[in-house]
Amino acid sequence: MTILSSLGRASRSAPLASKLLLLGTLSGGSLVAYSDSNKKEEEQQKQKQKKKVVVLGTGWAGISFLKDLDISSYHVQVVSPQNYFAFTPLLPSVTCGTVEARSIVESVRNITKKKNGEIELWEADCVKIDPTNNKVHCQPVFKDDPEASQEFSLEYDYLIVAVGAQVNTFGTPGVLENCHFLKEVEDAQRIRRGVIDCFEKALLPGLTEEQRRTKLHFVIVGGGPTGVEFAAELHDFIEEDITKIYPSVKELVKITLIQSGDHILNSFDERISSFAEQKFLRDGIDVLMGMRVMSVSDKDISVKIKSSGEVVSLPHGLILWSTGVGTRPVISDLMEQVGQGGRRVLATNEWLQVKGCENVYAVGDCASIAQRKIMGDIANIFKAADVDNSGTLTEEELQDVVDDINVRYPQVELYLKSKHVRSIRDLLTDSEGNPLKEVDIKAFESALSGVDSQMKSLPATAQVAAQQGSYLAKCFNKMEHCKEHPEGPKRFRTGGHHQFRPFQYKHFGQFAPLGGDQAAAELPGDWVSAGRSTQWLWYSVYASKQVSWRTRALVVSDWTRRYIFGRDSSRI
Repeated sequence: MTILSSLGRASRSAPLASKLLLLGTLSGGSLVAYSDSNKKEEEQQKQKQKKKVVVLGTGWAGISFLKDLDISSYHVQVVSPQNYFAFTPLLPSVTCGTVEARSIVESVRNITKKKNGEIELWEADCVKIDPTNNKVHCQPVFKDDPEASQEFSLEYDYLIVAVGAQVNTFGTPGVLENCHFLKEVEDAQRIRRGVIDCFEKALLPGLTEEQRRTKLHFVIVGGGPTGVEFAAELHDFIEEDITKIYPSVKELVKITLIQSGDHILNSFDERISSFAEQKFLRDGIDVLMGMRVMSVSDKDISVKIKSSGEVVSLPHGLILWSTGVGTRPVISDLMEQVGQGGRRVLATNEWLQVKGCENVYAVGDCASIAQRKIMGDIANIFKAADVDNSGTLTEEELQDVVDDINVRYPQVELYLKSKHVRSIRDLLTDSEGNPLKEVDIKAFESALSGVDSQMKSLPATAQVAAQQGSYLAKCFNKMEHCKEHPEGPKRFRTGGHHQFRPFQYKHFGQFAPLGGDQAAAELPGDWVSAGRSTQWLWYSVYASKQVSWRTRALVVSDWTRRYIFGRDSSRI
C-alpha cells in the first residue's frame, strides 16, 4: 500500500500530458502502465501536416510507385476498382489453364505493407478529376449495395494518374457485344470458359458438320504480342489436352489470326516476325494479313481485303479482339479540362507532370511524354554554353554542356548511336572530318539538325509503366532535398538547374511465346533469339519478375503441373 500511495502522489504531481495511471495487482505483484498522453493527437497532427498523395490505379505504374515510395513524408490514399495487382503478361496463359488466375494476382494490401506508415485503399472507380479544386470524385464498385455505393470525393496535394487504358474498338460495329477482350483477369477467365463451351456445344446431337466447324472456329483480331501469344496458347491447349478428351471433333478445329498490317509482331525485329509466321504456318494457324475488320455479329465477322477491296464473311465460334488500347472516359474529360482535347492520351513533360497541371502526374498507358525538341532550344543552348559571349564555342565550353544536353534531350543518345559516334563533339567536324577547334551557331545547329528525327513515343507496355512508377516514387522520396539541391540538367532558357533528372526509359528486351515450348526474344544489343532455349529464358525472366514469393512459387508450380498432368479442361 505504501508503494501505491507513493506512486499515486507522484502521479498527481506530474504534468497532465504525461500522467500515468498505475494499476497494481497485489496477487501477482506486477504493475501495468497505461499512458494517457496525447500521442494519438500528435500522430493525427503529423498526419495532417503530411502532403496528401492520391494514387488512381493499381496496375504496373501504380504498384511500382507505391512499392518504392517512402510514405513517412506523405499521406497516401489509393483508389482502384480492384484490390489486387495482376501480372498481365501471363494473362494469355490463364485463358487456357497453363497458369491459374490466382497464381498471377497479389493483394495490393500485401504489396504495400510499410513499417513506417499506412496506405489507405478504397475499391472504387475514379469518375472525374477536378484539377482546379484538387479533388477526385469516386464511385465504389459495390453497385448492388446502396449503402456502399455512394459517391465520395478526395482532396489531394499531388495526384498520380495510373488508370491505364481500355480496349480500342475503332468504332467497329458489333465488337463490344460479340468479342472477348484480354485486359483483366476476369477477361481471361471468361475466355477459358468460352473455349470449353465451344467444344461442348460442338458435341451436342443434331448439329451438322458445318455447324460444328463454326462452333470450333476461333478468331483472333490483332497480330500484336497479346493476339499472337493467345493463338499459341490456344493451339497448344487444343493439341496437347483438348483433343484427347474431344477426339471426335479434332479435325474440325480451326484457329485464324487477322492482322491489318503486312506482318504479325510488327513491333519486333523482322526476323522474329518471320519466324513467328513460319511457325504458325507449320502449326496450321491461319494467318490473314492485310485485312481490316468491318463488322462483327454473333455468327460471323466481316473483313475487307485491303489489296482488292473485297469484303468476305467468316463464321466464328469465339472472337478475341486485341487491337491496341483506347482512352478511358475519365482521362478524356481531364484532357478537355487542361486544354488537351482531341488527344489520344494525356501529354506529360519529361518529369511525367501533366501539361497544364503542376501537381498532377500521369504514368503508364494513359499518358505519353511530349519530348521537347532540341532544335527549339538550340539558340538558348548555344548562348548558355558561350560563357565569354565570343560567338563561338571552344572545346571547354562545349564540354561543360554536353552532359546536360544528353540528359535533357534523350533523343541525342539515339541519334549518336544511329551515326555510330560516341559524343556530340564527334559530329562537329570540318569537310575533311577533322574536329573543329571552335564552333559557331551555324555549325552547332547543322550538327544537331537531325537529332529530333529520333524522337519516338514509348510503347504501352508493362515495362514502360513499371519504370515510370519507380522513377516517380524516387522523385517524391527526394523532393524536399532536391528543392535545395537540384540534381537535374541546366535550364537553358531561364538559367539554374531542373529539380530532377528527366525520366529516361531503358529497354531490357521483349519476349513472344510462340507455343510448342518455343519463344522468341529481342534483347538489347540487337540480340535476337528463338527456339526452345529461349522459352526457358522466358520462364526464368517471368518467374523472377513476379511481385511476391507467393506468386512466384504458384506460377512455377503451375508450369510444373502442366508438364506432368496437362491443363485442366473443366468449365468452372
